[in-house]
Amino acid sequence: MTLRARDAKVIVSALRAGVVPKVGLQHIQVGRKRELEELLKDLNTIKDGASSLRFIIGDYGSGKTFFLSLSRLIALKQNFVVMHADLAHNRRIYSTNHQSLALYRECSQNISTRSKTSGDALEYILERFINKMIQKSQRNKSDVNALLDESLEYFRDLSGGYDFAKVVQSYWLGYEQDNEELQFAAMRWLRGEYTTKTEARKDLGVRTIITDENYYDHIKLFSRFVKKAGYHGLLIFLDEMVNICYISHRKSRNANYEFILRMLNDILQGETQHLGVMMGGTTDFLEDQGCGVFSHEALRTRLRPNSYATEDLLDFSGPVIRLSQFTKEDLFALLQNIRNVMEYDKLNSPMPDQALKKFMDYCFDHVGEAYFRTPRKTIKSFVDFVSLLQQNPQMDWKKLLSKITVEEDEEDSYLMTS
Repeated sequence: MTLRARDAKVIVSALRAGVVPKVGLQHIQVGRKRELEELLKDLNTIKDGASSLRFIIGDYGSGKTFFLSLSRLIALKQNFVVMHADLAHNRRIYSTNHQSLALYRECSQNISTRSKTSGDALEYILERFINKMIQKSQRNKSDVNALLDESLEYFRDLSGGYDFAKVVQSYWLGYEQDNEELQFAAMRWLRGEYTTKTEARKDLGVRTIITDENYYDHIKLFSRFVKKAGYHGLLIFLDEMVNICYISHRKSRNANYEFILRMLNDILQGETQHLGVMMGGTTDFLEDQGCGVFSHEALRTRLRPNSYATEDLLDFSGPVIRLSQFTKEDLFALLQNIRNVMEYDKLNSPMPDQALKKFMDYCFDHVGEAYFRTPRKTIKSFVDFVSLLQQNPQMDWKKLLSKITVEEDEEDSYLMTS
């Protein structure tokens, strides 16, 4: 795939800031073959009508966010709808004080499709569903309203489905009557933006709104809806799960793990359809006995590793995928890819592989093996290194290398109270 100048600039700017680029990941990605194979298996499972939940676990700076972002792009290319959000102090899996609703709203804003990858694709999905009904009515020479009502009947017996169907039908009426206010009200309801039932009833004639208590039911409804709209299913990517460990109140923290248990049980028992959830977190988020996932007995039982697995015999079939550590060879290939992206225009002299190898040796001397096991800061320093060489072609890279600073990436500390 040809690298565009705009994408190259975005990639370099993101890497230099120590964050994952939102575009062009395929131009720098290396390794993770087994992990990506499992992702493709999950996508086929979701496409066939089942569901999947995965915990993507790795050390701080090891590439969790990168892997989640790459998985998101793969899902989009395979005709899935995706949502994504980061957990934070004001966005939680479970709460009674609007933090869960805030997480749902964030996901609803960050909803993307293959044709609209930048987010805010709800309107596009609704119109695709309507156009599908219109096309079917034209083929069958039947009434589109009857077809729409028949399709939405499927949802009315599901939890929260009656009002969900009514809201989708309201969007159709707004579409048919060129009533933008009604369409906007329907989208507002679906994004969880109504704060009172009274206002929603006035605008849409419904009795409920999306809240902390029922947002997950609406995610399950939406996963089935996108299938009827012509997509293969819904993938939700949740990063920074370690924020659950930051919750100092034990009962509140445990309630979040109870909710994850509910989701896991739903998926393992076949209670959801066409839904995939991927949660990214550190090893401490998973294994810490005081405030991590393993502090919850039922989750620890369900997520414990295969007792027969070893470093040579890895098992990727369970809910937990532990990202394998980068080898020196992986990092060398990654830095080569980054160098190629930075020299996309071919106007700058290529940085020789000898300089790249010396850079890696320099990192090892100053940081040790952590430079390739958690390479975030190594990559940032490399981008700075190449950038200076490009801007100062007269500079000897050997002299410049001694001025580069590389530090070990350290995990953020968090409060470990009960």
